[in-house]
Amino acid sequence: MRIDKFLWSVRFYKTRTIATEEIKKNRVAIGENVVKSSKEVKAGDIIKIRKNQIDYKIKVLDIPKSRVGAKLVVLYVVDMTEKDQYEILRMRKESQDYYRHKGIGRPTKKDRRDMDDYVDDGSLEDMENDDWDAFFKENKESED
Repeated sequence: MRIDKFLWSVRFYKTRTIATEEIKKNRVAIGENVVKSSKEVKAGDIIKIRKNQIDYKIKVLDIPKSRVGAKLVVLYVVDMTEKDQYEILRMRKESQDYYRHKGIGRPTKKDRRDMDDYVDDGSLEDMENDDWDAFFKENKESED
């Protein structure tokens, strides 16, 4: 089986096109040799893949007939990636700040919903215009 099809079938890449592009960028090697998309994979090969700034290393156990389910991937490959590579990945994920800081830019939908939930407790909407005078008098008296 071709290496691009193999990496796609064991769910290392989402599409075969992406697998082919990564191989063209010299991010995939069998043993120590960088390969082309047409390189045939055999059982026992060790494949090195550079993905998300991590160096993955997998050993081919068997060749699947077609794309396999995620639970069946362990029948075809063994992950030999070093533990420090996964630690690097975990640290990078923790250091990323996915949410913007408060007060920067326009409110997101989530911010808008939070504001609506905070304001929409029903007490302010039920007040009539003449109730506002009483509301402010009560607050002013409580401050004194």
